Amino acid sequence: MTSPLFRTKKVEQSILDTEEPEHALKKSLSALDLTVFGVGVIIGTGIFVLTGTVAKNNAGPAVALAFVTAGVVCALAALCYAEFASTVPVAGSAYTFSYASLGELPAWIIGWDLVLEFALGTAVVAVGWSGYIQSLMGNAGWEMPAVLGSREGSDGFGFDILAAVLVLVLTGILVLGMKLSARVTSLVVAIKVTVVLVVIIAGAFFVTADNYDPFVPKAQPVEAGNNLDSPLIQLMFGWAPSNFGVMGIFTAASVVFFAFIGFDIVATAAEETKNPQRDMPRGILGSLLICTVLYVLVSIVVTGMQHYSRLSVDAPLADAFKATGHPWFAGFISFGAAVGLTTVCMILLLGQTRVFFAMSRDGLLPRFFSRVHPRFKTPHRPTILLGVVIAVLAGFTPLNELAALVNIGTLFAFVIVAISVIILRRTRPDLHRSFRTPWVPFLPIVSVAASLWLMLNLPAETWVRFAVWMALGIVVYFVYSRSHSRLARGEETTAGDVMRPPGHDTR
Repeated sequence: MTSPLFRTKKVEQSILDTEEPEHALKKSLSALDLTVFGVGVIIGTGIFVLTGTVAKNNAGPAVALAFVTAGVVCALAALCYAEFASTVPVAGSAYTFSYASLGELPAWIIGWDLVLEFALGTAVVAVGWSGYIQSLMGNAGWEMPAVLGSREGSDGFGFDILAAVLVLVLTGILVLGMKLSARVTSLVVAIKVTVVLVVIIAGAFFVTADNYDPFVPKAQPVEAGNNLDSPLIQLMFGWAPSNFGVMGIFTAASVVFFAFIGFDIVATAAEETKNPQRDMPRGILGSLLICTVLYVLVSIVVTGMQHYSRLSVDAPLADAFKATGHPWFAGFISFGAAVGLTTVCMILLLGQTRVFFAMSRDGLLPRFFSRVHPRFKTPHRPTILLGVVIAVLAGFTPLNELAALVNIGTLFAFVIVAISVIILRRTRPDLHRSFRTPWVPFLPIVSVAASLWLMLNLPAETWVRFAVWMALGIVVYFVYSRSHSRLARGEETTAGDVMRPPGHDTR
């Protein structure tokens, strides 16, 4: 007999659960909406900040190849996500996929992982947005009081009120409905992409060929104490990652991978998509392709405008234009970054609430949070709860050292989804798959290997923090979730349940 820890939830049951009147999300999204969501969350601080950091410290002009490498790793995972999201169009993304293939405990672990990933990601981005806004205010002669502008006021106490307010406002927008969220995102993404295109087109006129020499700088050992010096790689392979050279490109790829986080969040909106079988693959793969092209072009332009050794770490694009005698572009880029980060924050919050909602609908979290708003048909309870928690987190907590957890959490989800594709192909070959990941099991295996490789490039401290969070999650599972699971209680949705009128308690 199969262990209760690895009991799986049938795909048909997951889909049937989405039709319960009190727990059904409104279907309102198109392929364009999904693509906009993907572009909206992927293009953020990565393109405005990480380009200079990894070019100067790890890859030189070959940072473009680092973006391509990270993009390929994401593309391998995206193909797996596309098959699952179109076959199992249910909120929850990797959590739902693993519940249908690996079992309840692995599903809980990945859901617990995603809750941390999206929460930290939202808070980190909100703090970054606050920094850009305060910089723009400073240029206009307005200064925020220290106690309200950062987490370290003059007396040691501070609260980043701008970051907290942003999260709360976006929480309200998400409660009011997905279509409104999509409209707001479309407007902001249009502004953000325009800024990126202006940077590419205008910057191309200031490119100097000599700045590309050498394109791949000579390899150098990583300096002691560098946060990219991964003891895990040294332990397993006997060598340390390099700054520059071919290995420097891979080290850089593990860093710029943060810039690609987000396409997987598109999968969390599968349940709210009008035609998920057709539109989910288009949204996931389309947004990833668009952003990869933009990232590569920006990195080529900025390293051509200014020699990689002189690039700024904090604001490489803006400072590159200043170095060429065009300071006006610096303010324009900062404005685009500030505007663009709003969508990143909102879609990360969207992804977290949908995972939380799916887990509560299955009973692994309190079912109280699985009720949708009677008018807006959104999961308002978890949205409000998580919005408030993240607002406080963004206002009070220093998050720089925890940001790497977002990377390892996402890569872990990639591994789980790739493995789940292989398993479900074997256990449920009868399922209709409108999109099929090519070359199974070869491609998912390559996806797992590539994701694990990038994980190994992360600092050992990140692995320790990740392990602590996972251990805490396992404790919560055995204390609460295992006994409250709907599968454990033998509760299933039937056609009769679906036909019951709104207001009937299906518990």
